[in-house]
Amino acid sequence: METEGRPACRGNPRTQENATTVSAENCATTGGNKGLGANGRGKKNALAPAAGGNLVDLAEARQVRTLCVLLVLQAVVSFRSIPRILDLLRTQALLCVSWVPHFTSVINWTLRVGLGLLRQVAPIDPPWVAIIDHSIDVGTKKALVVLRVPLAALSQRGAAIQLGDCECVGLSVAETVNGETVALQLQAIFQRSGTPAAITKDCDATLQKGVRLWMENAHLTVPVIEDIGHVLAAALKAQFEQTSDYQRFTSLASKAAKALRQTELAFLIPPKLRSKGRFLSIGKLARWGEKMLGVLAVKGRARKGSPLAKLRAALPGFLTLRAFVATFAATAVTVSQVMEILKHKGLHRSTYEQCCQLAEQLPANSIVKHRLRAWLNRHIDIQRQLTSLPLVVSSDIVESLFGNFKHILERRPQADMNRTALLIPALCGHPDAATLSNALVHARQGDLATWEQEHIPYTMRKKRQAFFADDQSQKVGNS
Repeated sequence: METEGRPACRGNPRTQENATTVSAENCATTGGNKGLGANGRGKKNALAPAAGGNLVDLAEARQVRTLCVLLVLQAVVSFRSIPRILDLLRTQALLCVSWVPHFTSVINWTLRVGLGLLRQVAPIDPPWVAIIDHSIDVGTKKALVVLRVPLAALSQRGAAIQLGDCECVGLSVAETVNGETVALQLQAIFQRSGTPAAITKDCDATLQKGVRLWMENAHLTVPVIEDIGHVLAAALKAQFEQTSDYQRFTSLASKAAKALRQTELAFLIPPKLRSKGRFLSIGKLARWGEKMLGVLAVKGRARKGSPLAKLRAALPGFLTLRAFVATFAATAVTVSQVMEILKHKGLHRSTYEQCCQLAEQLPANSIVKHRLRAWLNRHIDIQRQLTSLPLVVSSDIVESLFGNFKHILERRPQADMNRTALLIPALCGHPDAATLSNALVHARQGDLATWEQEHIPYTMRKKRQAFFADDQSQKVGNS
């Protein structure tokens, strides 16, 4: 959790004769300013120490700064833990570090890296795909993220793309989210990054309208790729959700979870049913149902008190759903196979034919079959128009990025989308010492404050602090 206030360095700095030095007090507070920047000013690349301040080698300070940011981005260490880790390594592992920065300095450095990466976005020559998505609501705000993925990324990796293959070219945090706001955000983002060869997104209506309005305003026509995972999840929902068999099946699964929890049969509890996006991972529930059919289909009466008797009591009448569960499981397995092929290999002639063969295994009246075939035919045409390389047809990489970001955000006692959203660009690509130094040059501490004021004028924490401040005038009972 971030803490307002002036950060300070800790530890007993080492002083050496004729060494390039900087004030230990300034090294933390200017971690977001010019004291530790690559363009730090001062005679012979040094800053005069503050009166009575400790001295720290400037080159060492830069190394410590880089190490701190890399611990956040690559080792996924919390901000507050980094000073403790450095202090432990310094005292117990003889790490050659004479000072330890305050954790708020680490926060500022890391967010400056994210802002610096955003400010360096520029058009590129190789064709690329824009993958766009909204985060879920965090507090009262959402973040729109646009990733740039080269068309050749899938063929070069030979597997599903990773965050190292992506560059965050757009980040916008807003409380009001609709098609018009998305169109304006995309316009600003694509003015800096250039126009993508295609846009990959999920089936969200807001994104769909925003992309359409952006193309109309820009007088452009850009192919739109619908995320295969969301398309097939919507097809599964349309085929099964309203049927009485599915409703009875999920009801039995929920009751079984309560009956089996904290018993010796707890390992047989069905997968948790998500309230939102349930059909994105419904395959796990289908496989569980198929497994339960095999376990329960034992002839004869079960011995009283036996595990089989307890399981039958937890799932009364489950075997009467045999036909539904078999169809449901077979459809879910086919969907899983299709998504595994397309997410790892992309869409091209070979994977198109594989998926068509899998679609033929579904019943003739299957909604999933018809929607899958329609999606394949529509998107193979897009692939032929754009490239001979495999086409990225999944936006899962954005979900992975949000997952990494939320892992850090969840440590906060009062979750809210604040300036830590700038961590998102830093989680993409291959952050190394040179990349970090270059990004820090492009974003000073003042730039960080300006960005926060423009994009996130308030947060829940700031409003809470203002409300409970001693000098605030509107107290309970006063009008």
